[in-house]
Order: sequence, then structure tokens, then C-alpha cells
Amino acid sequence: MRTPRLRSPGKAVKPRKVDQPRPLLEHLEELRQRLLRSLVALGIGTGVGLLIADRVIDVLAAPVGGRAGLVSVDVTESIAAYMRVALLSGFTLSFPYIVYQILAFIYVGLLPHERRIVLLLVPLATMLFVGGAAFTYFVMMPVAIPFLTTFAGIRTQPRPSTYLTFVVSLMFWLGLSFEMPLAAFALAKARLITARQLLRGWRFAVLAIAVLAAAITPTVDPVNMSIVMLPLLGLYLLSVLLAALA
Repeated sequence: MRTPRLRSPGKAVKPRKVDQPRPLLEHLEELRQRLLRSLVALGIGTGVGLLIADRVIDVLAAPVGGRAGLVSVDVTESIAAYMRVALLSGFTLSFPYIVYQILAFIYVGLLPHERRIVLLLVPLATMLFVGGAAFTYFVMMPVAIPFLTTFAGIRTQPRPSTYLTFVVSLMFWLGLSFEMPLAAFALAKARLITARQLLRGWRFAVLAIAVLAAAITPTVDPVNMSIVMLPLLGLYLLSVLLAALA
């Protein structure tokens, strides 16, 4: 019969490893706080948007001759259009802070040189979004609006709800589409894609950009579709460059 081995009194008994869920809970709590801060920032931005919505509507309605070129049919139509413009204005104003909260959540897990890159992404993301919205207003709208309002020789009288929703949606989605280079940089940094893969898949990228341009473009003519495709193709080439740098 074997006798049990006695532990020497000088050696401490190692405790068993127990899973500690606290770090995960801390990450989830931090994510909750940053999402809450982003919602608060969006609320504050929307409040400011309500104050400046009148001036924004004047700017957005300029391609159709200002507010005089809009005719409201329903009783609540003007209020709904006003709120959509205020919400877009609020999102645009709070966009830099929302991007900062997203990047700050992953900031702690990055190396020092990666953190410096992240700090540059906040103004770059803002400039790209604003650039997409400005491209919509100054380049695309002057071509699309005359085509839409005089198509087939029929004069169109735009309604505030349809016209402002159309313009706001167009500026929003094109603004997000202009974030393509940053998305490619983030995916490349996470080692999910490479610049070589992006170059090899250029045919699929052109097809995807064409489908996206067709979905965003309000008209069916190739001219307006090409106006959207050209900057997106340029942004795709920039995405390849940023993926190579990542």
C-alpha cells in the first residue's frame, strides 16, 4: 500500500485557476458608457440642428429655387421634413465625437504607434463624410435636379417631404460611402484583408461600386451614375493604398 506524499511546510499550495469574468464585464460596461455618450452627443447635436434647420433648409432647397419652389400638401408634411433636416444636421455635428468614442474603445488594445494613427482617423473620417455630403450638393445635385424636374417635358413641383428626404438620404449615404478607405484600413489592420487581395478583386469591386452607385443615384441615366462611380473608384484606389500602409 502506497503512503501519501506529504507536502513540505515551506511550500505553499497553489490555488486552482478560476475564470475571472471581471475584465469582460469591464469591457461591456465601457462599451455601454461610450454608446450612451454617443447617444447623448447625438441628442445635443439634434437640439442644435433644430436651431439651424431653417438655414439648412434654405441651402438644401436652393437647387429648386428655394422654399418658394416647394409645395406642401399634407398638414404635417413640413414638420416631418423639418425634423429630418434637424436629425441629419445633428448627426453631422456629432459625427466626430461618435467616431472618437468608437476609436477610443479599441484604443487601449493598440500599440503606441497604432494609437497615433487612430488619433489621425477622427479628423480624417469627419473630412471624408463632409466631403461626401459636399460632393452630393455641389456636383451631383446640379445635374440630377434639372433632369428629374423636367423629365419628359413635364414640370415637377417638389414637395418638402419627398424632396428634403431625397436630398438628406443622398447626402447621408454618399457621406458614408466616402468612409470606404478608413474601413479598408481598419480591416487591413485587423489582418482580415490585404492590399494584394483588394487589387486582385478589382473586377468585383467595380461591379459592387456600380451596384452601389445605381442604388444611390436617383436617376436611371448613365451620366448621373458615372458621377457617383468615379469618386467611389478613386476612393477604392485610396483604400488599396491605406491597406498597404496598414
